Amino acid sequence: MARLWTSSLPTTSRLLAITQSSAAAASSQQCGLALLPRSSSSSPRAPAPVALRVLNPPLRLRLTPMLQQQQRSVSFGTARAVGIPDGVGGSTKFKEREILVQHLLVPADQLQLLLDLQRQVLQDGVDLSDLAAEHSICASKSEGGMLGWISLGRTVPEFEEAAFKAPLNKLVRVKTKHGWHLLQVLSEREASFLRDIDVEEFSGKMEDPEFLQEVQLLDVREPDEIATASIEGFKAYPLSQFGKWAPSITEDLDPAKDTYVLCHHGVRSQQAAQWLKSQGFTRLYNISGGIHAYSVKVDDSIPKY
Repeated sequence: MARLWTSSLPTTSRLLAITQSSAAAASSQQCGLALLPRSSSSSPRAPAPVALRVLNPPLRLRLTPMLQQQQRSVSFGTARAVGIPDGVGGSTKFKEREILVQHLLVPADQLQLLLDLQRQVLQDGVDLSDLAAEHSICASKSEGGMLGWISLGRTVPEFEEAAFKAPLNKLVRVKTKHGWHLLQVLSEREASFLRDIDVEEFSGKMEDPEFLQEVQLLDVREPDEIATASIEGFKAYPLSQFGKWAPSITEDLDPAKDTYVLCHHGVRSQQAAQWLKSQGFTRLYNISGGIHAYSVKVDDSIPKY
């Protein structure tokens, strides 16, 4: 039975628009940290790492208490870089890592100002967020200097090398063509991914009795579709009810766990997986071909519709 999906349901662009902040994206461009395009051969593009989630408290508000506790013990280092050294860019470990970065930027001829701001953080316990809001020439000042999660290949080389070599919570000074940066890496995590998985491979995983205990299975089809055909273990998250379940998704599910998304043919599940990635889910699988392919190639007892 053919099904006509109207514009009232979330599309990929509409789902991503809910989660992206145009102001945050503009901030990275103004201070010279515009994200570089991903290779066209990579998986479907994720939202820019500088995008801030609107369904959760802003990063600055959630991280400020942590910064206040750590300011007195923070140390200082200097990085001078002209590119990514073999020990960084050539390492699989580093390529699979994302870092959460905060910074401020001053003009290239104002190194003394940067040194004074560094002293205020280290000796006086002033919050880097407050200094960024007052002194930074980067538009990220409106977010306390927060740039969000970044990965290798997405920022200018000098800034990238300094950030990825910096220990957690250590202030680092680095000069780029845009001026002097004072940056701090607040956290790190495994780089997120969104991959297609064919139904045969997925079926093989389902044969492991522990599989269902270790993963999250989401079915984004409509209730009448699920009533017609379903696969054991999947929990319903209909896209037409997006407004009901989206605000609490990171509380209902664990963003760090392997998450598999299913629909009829694999299109709506791809949309939902892209949105989940923008919300911080790091290990996402879109079941290619959807439940239709599963019925054709794996289990013909599942009705086709």
